[in-house]
Amino acid sequence: MLEAAGLTPAEEAVYRTLVTMPTASADDIAKQSGLVPLEVERVLAALKAKGLASGTDRTPRSFVANPPDVALLPHLQRQSDSLDQARAAVTDLLETYRRTRRRRDPDQLIEVITGAEGLRQHLRQIQDSTRHEMLWFCKAQYVAMPSGSNQAEFDALARGVRYRVLYERAFFDDPGAVDNVADGVRAGEMARAVPHLPLRLAVADRSIAICPLVPGGPGGSSEEPTTALVRGSNLLEALVALFERYWVDAVPLHVSESGTVDGTDGAARGHELSATDRQLLSLLVAGVADKAIASQMGLSRRTVQRRIQAMMAVAGATTRMQLAWQAARRNWM
Repeated sequence: MLEAAGLTPAEEAVYRTLVTMPTASADDIAKQSGLVPLEVERVLAALKAKGLASGTDRTPRSFVANPPDVALLPHLQRQSDSLDQARAAVTDLLETYRRTRRRRDPDQLIEVITGAEGLRQHLRQIQDSTRHEMLWFCKAQYVAMPSGSNQAEFDALARGVRYRVLYERAFFDDPGAVDNVADGVRAGEMARAVPHLPLRLAVADRSIAICPLVPGGPGGSSEEPTTALVRGSNLLEALVALFERYWVDAVPLHVSESGTVDGTDGAARGHELSATDRQLLSLLVAGVADKAIASQMGLSRRTVQRRIQAMMAVAGATTRMQLAWQAARRNWM
């Protein structure tokens, strides 16, 4: 059992015997272990060299066992550290290998997954390994994972992974879909809706994507779904760009205290701006600085920034550029 600590079976047997005795000579240990005294002396010398035993001044020459935590645990910790370093090195080598192979072997870029069970398994695995962000297109009628059954999302949200999920309007016609989305938003999911999505898509950490290639499942044909697992490539970058393009145009979903979800039709809501906000927005889009806007409109700079933040919240924009885009779509100017 102690081979991992660098002990041979004979050394382990002698050390275990020595631990049970205050002090012991080679003859004493030989009687207890069944080994010949000459072999015990050789093993004791090895244990002493490894720091597991110490000699005494008694006659005949005797030995005492050094405490296991002092003698063995540091060695095991060093081995553990070495294994961690080796594991990291292997991971780096594997990524280098894959990058090299991807240039010549398309199988390293795109892996084809057949069947709903295989798709479910891969979706769980990539979410379990995601560390930063998941991007998701959710179309109506599931292929492999029914709405509300994705426990991996809640586990990932709990450990700090950001989820940005786009739902198409028809998705909310599925039974229980609204309640399931509300649960996700309450758990930290950032959700938006659009009238229609072009495909199903999941992207983990912008390094790997899952994208069904042909219809399948309850919402498609009777055939098993065929899915592409896409790794780092121009195709993956294009899928991420497609997501971001739809995200900008999407309508943020808001969950009320009663559990209703606003914005599920994916249509931009009209919102009447005050004359002050319209003037402020026009100056902002024209590139006028906050300080100059405040001076021209007779407002404090803090009031200008507060009004801009309020308009961004209504439009679901995270940047002023997105605010300008949404303002044009909503006819605010």
